[in-house]
Amino acid sequence: MLTRKFLLSVAAAAILAGCATGPTTVSVADTIAATPDLSTLNGLVGKAGLTETLRSTGPFTVFAPSNEAFKAVPAKTMEALGKDPALLAAVLKFHVLPASVNAAAVKNGKVTTVNGATVEVSKAGDFVTVEDALVQKADVVASNGVIHIVDRVLTPPPAKK
Repeated sequence: MLTRKFLLSVAAAAILAGCATGPTTVSVADTIAATPDLSTLNGLVGKAGLTETLRSTGPFTVFAPSNEAFKAVPAKTMEALGKDPALLAAVLKFHVLPASVNAAAVKNGKVTTVNGATVEVSKAGDFVTVEDALVQKADVVASNGVIHIVDRVLTPPPAKK
């Protein structure tokens, strides 16, 4: 009898604990900061002054280059970006959509990024690409959007003068 009551109590506690877990309350910016493979991106988001933006309501979809993706960018380019916060912000905003789009909802075609330029997204089976970058890890959910970790840094088109 005692064992049955104990088991019922444990089951009830487990059910209540499951109900208490709701949607995540961690923003896109804080999710990037907490993801070791996005530490380079996290530092650049801070340098560009975009942390608070990515903590705002959103929603956002971030195609987040991994640390390995940034290693493939020429050192001169990274140095130039580091010295020009406006250019850095433009490049990073090219990785962000002003909507929350999980991998299952990706439709082939062009979408407009936060910086105003368009990127080509496509899906074939479970594979999602943005421009020439492959999504390595999809659907990292945050309170104000979703992050897809990609294997390349996207290069925006030259700014129109």
